[in-house]
Amino acid sequence: MSHAHDLHIDDHAHDHHHKDTFITKYIFSIDHKMISKQYLLTGIIMGIIGVGMSLLFRMQLAWPEESFKVFKFFLGERMAPDGVMTNEAYLALITIHGTIMVFFVLTAALSGTFSNLLIPLQLGARDMASGFLNMVSYWLFFLSSVIMVVSLFVESGPASAGWTIYPPLSALPQAIPGSGLGMTLWLVSMAIFIASSLLGSLNYIVTVLNLRTKGMSMTRMPLTIWAFFITAVIGVISFPVLLSAALLLIMDRSFGTSFFLSDIYLAGEVLDYQGGSPVLFEHLFWFLGHPEVYIILLPALGITSEVIATNARKPIFGYRAMIMSILAIAFLSTIVWGHHMFISGMNPFLGSVFTFTTLLIAIPSAVKAFNYITTIWKGNLQMNPAMLFSIGLVSTFITGGLTGIILGDSTLDINVHDTYFVVAHFHLVMGISALYGMFAGIYHWFPRMYGRMLNKNLGYVHFWVTAICAYGVFFPMHFIGMAGLPRRYYTNTNFPIFDDMQDVNVVITIFALIGGAFQLVFIYNFFSSIFFGEKAPQNPWRSNTLEWTAPVEHMHGNWPGEIPEVHRWPYDYSKPGHDEDFVPQNVPMKPGEEVLHH
Repeated sequence: MSHAHDLHIDDHAHDHHHKDTFITKYIFSIDHKMISKQYLLTGIIMGIIGVGMSLLFRMQLAWPEESFKVFKFFLGERMAPDGVMTNEAYLALITIHGTIMVFFVLTAALSGTFSNLLIPLQLGARDMASGFLNMVSYWLFFLSSVIMVVSLFVESGPASAGWTIYPPLSALPQAIPGSGLGMTLWLVSMAIFIASSLLGSLNYIVTVLNLRTKGMSMTRMPLTIWAFFITAVIGVISFPVLLSAALLLIMDRSFGTSFFLSDIYLAGEVLDYQGGSPVLFEHLFWFLGHPEVYIILLPALGITSEVIATNARKPIFGYRAMIMSILAIAFLSTIVWGHHMFISGMNPFLGSVFTFTTLLIAIPSAVKAFNYITTIWKGNLQMNPAMLFSIGLVSTFITGGLTGIILGDSTLDINVHDTYFVVAHFHLVMGISALYGMFAGIYHWFPRMYGRMLNKNLGYVHFWVTAICAYGVFFPMHFIGMAGLPRRYYTNTNFPIFDDMQDVNVVITIFALIGGAFQLVFIYNFFSSIFFGEKAPQNPWRSNTLEWTAPVEHMHGNWPGEIPEVHRWPYDYSKPGHDEDFVPQNVPMKPGEEVLHH
């Protein structure tokens, strides 16, 4: 692009700048920086709802069938008569909690916020490939969030078949109270959500492939961008499968087909369905559901790569190996879905195939963990909140991953399938790890988003209480799971064999309540810092990537004048022969300077 052309664009952008109304600037914005803030704020609100639900049902598990005023306040007389939670209310809470956290917080808020913010800024692009599609993808996400929240207030109750919505519970409107309108709204919300994800993913892929600035080869991209790029590719491959499952389920529910239903008796009455199979739904669901774990994890790992290298003041260890491990995880994640179905009557030989592919995924995951540890090793560590959350992610990724080896083995999995062991495993490895990645990203790029710094001391309080409480909640769950306590039971008092575990449930719940309450520290820090935080310097972390070269104020096109040109990879920290311990990507190479990563 010629210099004159560049200037012309800028004049045009400058004219446009003055005509911004409130609506075009803050609501229907096509500027990727504003859209990333919209994703983040929506995600925080959905996160508050999702975490709030988990605290309610944890109270029910710790003190079963006791009366709480808070139940009556939030759930109403119908779901909590006299303040005692009904089992229907419990099932609805765990269903919507799982759905909100997996899709609306960890998928949309994490990818939507940071892919939008960083892809154009770190690649040296004026904006996303299509600003309009970007705006549409956010508003579809917002619409699906609204529908999901509205489904909580339906007369017959929200969807209650678990976040995996297996038929026949989800396919027969008369099966349980939560299979009525609430379930239909769940499916509509998810269909719109998938459309949003696909539009966003296609936009990210095209931007990464086509809009890199001069000198930004694929092997000079930060690992964050690699992670977002491959995440978008996995999304485009696997989300349509869930869409087909949702549409077929809508057909079964409302139009009399039987894709997932076969020979069903309900209260002695023979229902008129034959030929379908509920296991077919499991295949379709998990074909998205397993890649989904990595759609959640990879962006968090990408953010961690950036934060750890910046705060260790060292080049990331094994840049090429990190890219290869991201590609390997992406490929393997699409051929392991059967490990969720070891007890669905699967052929044992097929089970051993899925065991093999599942255990293979431990190799690229371990490469990432070892490379993080090696990057931290002997680094000049800057222990700010972003760095602490990144190290926390490496910790939960390893501890959560170890139990994955047990669950990925068909013979071992049978013993702990559908117990709290599974809950403990996936909350640590994907839930907590991805949340840590998200917090690390917020602490690290908040100055880039709002031009102000978050309060560091509140950040430390937030990290330590969250880290202790997260292990306090999910570590004991492994033990009650190994003792056989099934998940999704709203009380265990009917089974004397589980009486001894009631105390453990109380401990878990107390940790959960403390950890949940301390998220208010983060929320206070976040919203007060937007207005009253200390003004941030241009490059507060002395980082090498391009987003710190652009001014923070609201402007179209990111850089006034020319787009910076890239001369080096993003990890030239503490490089011999330079005065500073960082060398931004737009600094030309000195004569005879060594190129590091090739």
